[in-house]
Amino acid sequence: MKIDLGKCCIRSYQHSDKAALVKYADNKKIFVRSKDRFPHPYTEEDAEEWLGLACNQNPELNFAIANETELIGAVGLQIQDDVNRFSAEIGYWIAEPFWGQGIAASALTEMTDYAFKHFKFNRLFASVFEGNNASVKVLEKAGYKLEGKLRKAVYKDDNFLDQYIYSILKEEQINFR
Repeated sequence: MKIDLGKCCIRSYQHSDKAALVKYADNKKIFVRSKDRFPHPYTEEDAEEWLGLACNQNPELNFAIANETELIGAVGLQIQDDVNRFSAEIGYWIAEPFWGQGIAASALTEMTDYAFKHFKFNRLFASVFEGNNASVKVLEKAGYKLEGKLRKAVYKDDNFLDQYIYSILKEEQINFR
């Protein structure tokens, strides 16, 4: 899969992404804004394990964000189950040297469109930790709306933080585009 974003693209992972993944994902600033399953430090072994999974997905749900030369971030979906089976959690990260360039908002907008077109989702959602104002802006630029605040629901980096839930419905995304 490949979606052109102008200065970069969303594409399928490749085993050759290993060096860039370690280079950019091994960043405490990214770790503190992510769930604990995103490791820190981010090692070559972590990259190999992730790429082993990501390069063999069926269906393909996780993608690299890359410029002409290397991976510079990622975006992906986690399908929910049971009564939430028509929902998916969407997540993303961008390498620090590329922050503030509109890449995350563009990738999130295109991935949202991709998810609604290729799956039977009715709702996509993302969670943001207290203090991550940049991610709030990204979600809002992509048409996501604040659903609620879970007070001190997250324990990260030795602190309890509020967690904000943003979502977009399929019908809203169609109108947003």
